[in-house]
Amino acid sequence: MHPQQRILIIQGHPDPAGGHFGHALAEAYASGACAAGHEVRVIDVAALDFPLLRTKHAWEQGALPPALLPAQQGVQWAQHLVFFFPLWLGGMPALLKGFLEQVARPGFALALPGTPGPRQLLKGRSARVVVTMGMPAPLYRWFFAAHDVKALERNILGFVGISPVRRSLIGMVEGDAKRRLAWLQRLRSLGEKAS
Repeated sequence: MHPQQRILIIQGHPDPAGGHFGHALAEAYASGACAAGHEVRVIDVAALDFPLLRTKHAWEQGALPPALLPAQQGVQWAQHLVFFFPLWLGGMPALLKGFLEQVARPGFALALPGTPGPRQLLKGRSARVVVTMGMPAPLYRWFFAAHDVKALERNILGFVGISPVRRSLIGMVEGDAKRRLAWLQRLRSLGEKAS
Protein backbone atom coordinates (compact mmCIF):
# COMPACT_ATOMS: atom_id res chain seq x y z
CA MET A 1 0.00 0.00 0.00
CA HIS A 2 1.41 3.33 -1.06
CA PRO A 3 0.79 6.51 0.96
CA GLN A 4 -1.95 8.68 -0.49
CA GLN A 5 -0.67 11.40 -2.82
CA ARG A 6 -2.19 14.47 -4.43
CA ILE A 7 -1.54 14.05 -8.17
CA LEU A 8 -1.92 16.66 -10.89
CA ILE A 9 -2.07 15.30 -14.44
CA ILE A 10 -1.18 17.86 -17.11
CA GLN A 11 -2.38 16.73 -20.52
CA GLY A 12 -0.17 18.60 -22.96
CA HIS A 13 -1.54 17.33 -26.27
CA PRO A 14 -2.63 20.45 -28.17
CA ASP A 15 -5.56 18.79 -29.98
CA PRO A 16 -8.74 19.80 -28.10
CA ALA A 17 -10.65 16.92 -29.72
CA GLY A 18 -8.68 14.39 -27.63
CA GLY A 19 -8.83 10.73 -28.50
CA HIS A 20 -5.09 10.21 -28.97
CA PHE A 21 -3.02 7.45 -27.39
CA GLY A 22 -1.53 9.99 -24.98
CA HIS A 23 -5.04 10.73 -23.71
CA ALA A 24 -5.66 7.01 -23.15
CA LEU A 25 -2.36 6.74 -21.26
CA ALA A 26 -3.32 9.66 -19.01
CA GLU A 27 -6.72 8.08 -18.35
CA ALA A 28 -5.04 4.76 -17.46
CA TYR A 29 -2.70 6.56 -15.05
CA ALA A 30 -5.61 8.45 -13.45
CA SER A 31 -7.66 5.27 -13.17
CA GLY A 32 -4.85 3.43 -11.39
CA ALA A 33 -4.21 6.38 -9.08
CA CYS A 34 -7.88 6.75 -8.12
CA ALA A 35 -8.25 3.01 -7.56
CA ALA A 36 -5.30 3.17 -5.12
CA GLY A 37 -6.90 6.04 -3.17
CA HIS A 38 -4.81 8.92 -4.48
CA GLU A 39 -6.44 12.29 -5.15
CA VAL A 40 -6.26 13.26 -8.83
CA ARG A 41 -6.86 16.50 -10.69
CA VAL A 42 -6.44 16.95 -14.46
CA ILE A 43 -5.52 20.00 -16.51
CA ASP A 44 -6.14 19.78 -20.26
CA VAL A 45 -3.89 22.46 -21.75
CA ALA A 46 -5.73 22.35 -25.11
CA ALA A 47 -8.95 23.44 -23.38
CA LEU A 48 -7.39 26.61 -21.95
CA ASP A 49 -7.38 30.04 -23.60
CA PHE A 50 -4.25 32.04 -22.86
CA PRO A 51 -1.80 34.26 -24.77
CA LEU A 52 1.86 33.50 -25.32
CA LEU A 53 4.40 35.56 -23.40
CA ARG A 54 6.48 37.82 -25.60
CA THR A 55 8.67 39.86 -23.23
CA LYS A 56 10.71 39.39 -20.07
CA HIS A 57 8.69 42.21 -18.47
CA ALA A 58 5.43 40.35 -19.13
CA TRP A 59 6.88 37.17 -17.60
CA GLU A 60 8.19 38.90 -14.49
CA GLN A 61 5.52 41.53 -13.88
CA GLY A 62 2.53 40.82 -16.11
CA ALA A 63 -0.74 39.48 -14.76
CA LEU A 64 -1.39 35.77 -14.94
CA PRO A 65 -4.22 35.09 -17.43
CA PRO A 66 -7.36 34.20 -15.44
CA ALA A 67 -7.70 30.87 -17.29
CA LEU A 68 -4.40 29.75 -15.75
CA LEU A 69 -5.15 30.53 -12.10
CA PRO A 70 -6.63 27.03 -11.56
CA ALA A 71 -3.43 25.60 -13.07
CA GLN A 72 -1.24 27.42 -10.57
CA GLN A 73 -3.58 26.37 -7.77
CA GLY A 74 -3.35 22.77 -8.98
CA VAL A 75 0.45 22.84 -9.02
CA GLN A 76 0.46 24.36 -5.52
CA TRP A 77 -1.92 21.62 -4.31
CA ALA A 78 -0.07 18.72 -5.92
CA GLN A 79 2.64 16.54 -4.44
CA HIS A 80 3.26 14.76 -7.76
CA LEU A 81 2.86 16.12 -11.30
CA VAL A 82 2.51 13.96 -14.41
CA PHE A 83 2.99 15.50 -17.85
CA PHE A 84 1.68 13.80 -21.00
CA PHE A 85 2.60 15.07 -24.46
CA PRO A 86 3.51 13.90 -27.96
CA LEU A 87 6.95 14.60 -29.38
CA TRP A 88 6.54 17.20 -32.14
CA LEU A 89 9.56 18.26 -34.20
CA GLY A 90 11.80 16.75 -31.54
CA GLY A 91 10.24 18.60 -28.62
CA MET A 92 7.11 19.37 -26.65
CA PRO A 93 4.24 21.07 -28.52
CA ALA A 94 4.43 24.87 -28.49
CA LEU A 95 1.13 25.15 -26.60
CA LEU A 96 2.53 23.18 -23.66
CA LYS A 97 5.72 25.26 -23.65
CA GLY A 98 3.61 28.44 -23.65
CA PHE A 99 1.54 27.05 -20.77
CA LEU A 100 4.66 26.35 -18.71
CA GLU A 101 6.08 29.80 -19.42
CA GLN A 102 2.87 31.40 -18.17
CA VAL A 103 2.41 29.20 -15.09
CA ALA A 104 6.04 29.01 -13.87
CA ARG A 105 6.41 32.73 -13.20
CA PRO A 106 8.60 34.53 -10.68
CA GLY A 107 6.73 34.82 -7.41
CA PHE A 108 5.09 31.44 -7.96
CA ALA A 109 7.69 28.95 -9.20
CA LEU A 110 10.80 31.07 -8.55
CA ALA A 111 11.53 33.82 -6.06
CA LEU A 112 11.15 37.32 -7.41
CA PRO A 113 14.49 38.88 -8.42
CA GLY A 114 16.24 40.43 -5.42
CA THR A 115 14.02 38.65 -2.88
CA PRO A 116 15.79 36.96 0.03
CA GLY A 117 15.15 33.32 0.82
CA PRO A 118 14.89 30.17 -1.30
CA ARG A 119 14.82 30.63 -5.07
CA GLN A 120 13.01 27.39 -5.94
CA LEU A 121 9.42 27.71 -4.74
CA LEU A 122 8.10 24.32 -5.90
CA LYS A 123 10.37 22.07 -3.85
CA GLY A 124 8.80 19.04 -2.26
CA ARG A 125 7.10 17.88 -5.46
CA SER A 126 8.04 15.04 -7.76
CA ALA A 127 7.12 14.53 -11.42
CA ARG A 128 6.87 12.05 -14.25
CA VAL A 129 7.12 13.00 -17.92
CA VAL A 130 5.30 10.69 -20.35
CA VAL A 131 6.21 11.31 -23.99
CA THR A 132 4.70 9.54 -27.01
CA MET A 133 6.45 9.44 -30.39
CA GLY A 134 6.37 7.73 -33.76
CA MET A 135 10.04 6.70 -33.74
CA PRO A 136 11.44 3.96 -31.54
CA ALA A 137 12.07 5.31 -28.03
CA PRO A 138 15.67 3.96 -27.92
CA LEU A 139 16.46 5.96 -31.08
CA TYR A 140 15.21 9.13 -29.42
CA ARG A 141 16.99 8.30 -26.16
CA TRP A 142 20.39 7.37 -27.62
CA PHE A 143 20.74 9.03 -31.03
CA PHE A 144 18.87 12.26 -30.22
CA ALA A 145 19.89 12.10 -26.51
CA ALA A 146 16.27 12.83 -25.46
CA HIS A 147 17.35 16.45 -25.72
CA ASP A 148 14.04 18.25 -25.27
CA VAL A 149 12.84 15.96 -22.50
CA LYS A 150 16.11 16.55 -20.64
CA ALA A 151 15.60 20.30 -21.10
CA LEU A 152 12.12 20.04 -19.53
CA GLU A 153 13.45 17.95 -16.65
CA ARG A 154 16.50 20.10 -15.93
CA ASN A 155 15.76 23.61 -17.19
CA ILE A 156 12.11 23.90 -16.17
CA LEU A 157 11.09 21.33 -13.54
CA GLY A 158 14.47 21.03 -11.83
CA PHE A 159 15.01 24.78 -12.00
CA VAL A 160 11.91 25.42 -9.86
CA GLY A 161 12.77 22.63 -7.39
CA ILE A 162 10.67 19.69 -8.64
CA SER A 163 12.61 16.49 -7.98
CA PRO A 164 12.91 13.63 -8.67
CA VAL A 165 11.65 13.69 -12.24
CA ARG A 166 11.13 10.30 -13.88
CA ARG A 167 10.29 9.63 -17.51
CA SER A 168 8.40 7.20 -19.71
CA LEU A 169 9.36 7.42 -23.39
CA ILE A 170 6.81 5.55 -25.50
CA GLY A 171 7.83 4.97 -29.09
CA MET A 172 6.15 3.43 -32.12
CA VAL A 173 2.73 4.62 -30.93
CA GLU A 174 1.15 3.58 -34.23
CA GLY A 175 2.29 0.02 -33.43
CA ASP A 176 0.30 -3.06 -32.65
CA ALA A 177 -2.52 -3.29 -30.14
CA LYS A 178 -0.57 -5.65 -27.88
CA ARG A 179 2.18 -3.07 -27.31
CA ARG A 180 -0.39 -0.34 -26.65
CA LEU A 181 -2.22 -2.52 -24.12
CA ALA A 182 1.05 -3.24 -22.31
CA TRP A 183 1.76 0.50 -22.03
CA LEU A 184 -1.75 1.21 -20.76
CA GLN A 185 -1.31 -1.44 -18.07
CA ARG A 186 2.11 -0.05 -17.16
CA LEU A 187 0.73 3.50 -16.79
CA ARG A 188 -2.15 2.22 -14.66
CA SER A 189 0.43 0.54 -12.39
CA LEU A 190 2.48 3.75 -12.19
CA GLY A 191 -0.70 5.60 -11.23
CA GLU A 192 -1.37 3.13 -8.43
CA LYS A 193 2.12 3.81 -7.06
CA ALA A 194 1.88 7.60 -7.68
CA SER A 195 5.19 7.26 -9.48
